[in-house]
Amino acid sequence: MRIEKDSLGPVQLPDDAYYGVQSIRAQQNFPLSDQVMQPEFIDSLVEIKKAAAMANYKAGTLPIEYRDAIVAACNEILNGALRDQFIVDPIQGGAGTSANMNANEVIATRATEILGGKKGEYIVHPNDHVNMAQSTNDVFPSAGKLTTLKLLNRLILALDSLISALYSKAEEFKDIIKLGRTQLQDAVPVRLGQEFAAYANALSRGVARIRHARKEMLVLNMGATAIGTSINATKEYVDNVCHVLAYELGESFVQAEDLIDATQNPDGFVEVSSAIRNCALIMSKISNDLRLMSSGPRGGFVEIKLPARQHGSSIMPGKINPVMPEVVSQVAFRIAGNDVTIGMAAEAGQLELNAFEPILFHSLFESINLLRRVSTVFEKYCIEGIEADKENCMRNLMNSTAVATALCPIIGYEQATTIVKTALHDRRPVLDVASEKLGKPMDEIEKIFRTAIENC
Repeated sequence: MRIEKDSLGPVQLPDDAYYGVQSIRAQQNFPLSDQVMQPEFIDSLVEIKKAAAMANYKAGTLPIEYRDAIVAACNEILNGALRDQFIVDPIQGGAGTSANMNANEVIATRATEILGGKKGEYIVHPNDHVNMAQSTNDVFPSAGKLTTLKLLNRLILALDSLISALYSKAEEFKDIIKLGRTQLQDAVPVRLGQEFAAYANALSRGVARIRHARKEMLVLNMGATAIGTSINATKEYVDNVCHVLAYELGESFVQAEDLIDATQNPDGFVEVSSAIRNCALIMSKISNDLRLMSSGPRGGFVEIKLPARQHGSSIMPGKINPVMPEVVSQVAFRIAGNDVTIGMAAEAGQLELNAFEPILFHSLFESINLLRRVSTVFEKYCIEGIEADKENCMRNLMNSTAVATALCPIIGYEQATTIVKTALHDRRPVLDVASEKLGKPMDEIEKIFRTAIENC
């Protein structure tokens, strides 16, 4: 063991630990989620530290040997080293100071080793060098934005793939005519392909909202330091740090025009969360429809068949449940709950800082990851394997009252209503009753009906 100390006193650490006193205190204080920080969030913290070292060297405040040691340590971590040294829970008090200091301590310890020192000596100091010209209050939210960008990029790819699969099904089912329903009652004929195209279009709008919200993540408050006044940072550093990040990461980052505003208000994350929730709810609505259309196999709609993924009951033989649409809806419920948490965390900020970004980020990252993963399995294990029961689609339509709607332009609404009432009372097909009531041969009635539905 080795001993490190801070203003609260000495703390014992494992001798081989790269983290330091503030990290171990945070681990002890916040054993909450049984998780550690998102890997992409660790990357983002380290990328910011690397860029800050480069910007501080350019500003003349960090010696070249310290810059090189910090950059080398950061590169090692970004290549996968020392990941087990990031030990703090993602849910933490202190507005993210624990996460920031965990990164500072690990980088400083490794940089010290690179310069020939030992763990705990801090030739490169966590605060004075790795955290130079920074504060948790600009590092932590900026790392949140970098992480959100990375996760959104993967999510958008998954959603685009799902949308393509839905459009493929729309093309496959374009000639299948079925019963359309409103309020779960017989309505008018519709093509199965039209329904799947509508699903794809709705989800495409959802992705467009995500792409729009994504732009909020490109505006950083790096250089703000504690509250946006850039205290303890040189003008050269403040002017350059976002440019360095943009160059290093290949993203069009810009510094916020008002650093005080950007440090106080995490409303950009709220916009992203809202767009994620919107997409999740669209997918849940699609799943609701798929469950209804596949209901059966004998007593339901039986218009489509979903891929069988697993046995559906421990007691009912042969039962197969729509497990993939079910899990999509459950993910949507979780994302909707996270969106509430994110909104409350954004609202709870006071004066010059929002202290509740740890739970905001934890919830947002979970939502993005859940939506990405469920999009992939929904496409692979459900959408791609959907089959249509063309005959039953037409059977349901012909046995419904919806066929009367096609006759309205010929016989009028009132007479069509009378025919429907008779058909329901006598439990007869509507077209049979129409042929009888109108005194027209069945083939003529069927021709009128088919002409109407073919124009759908």
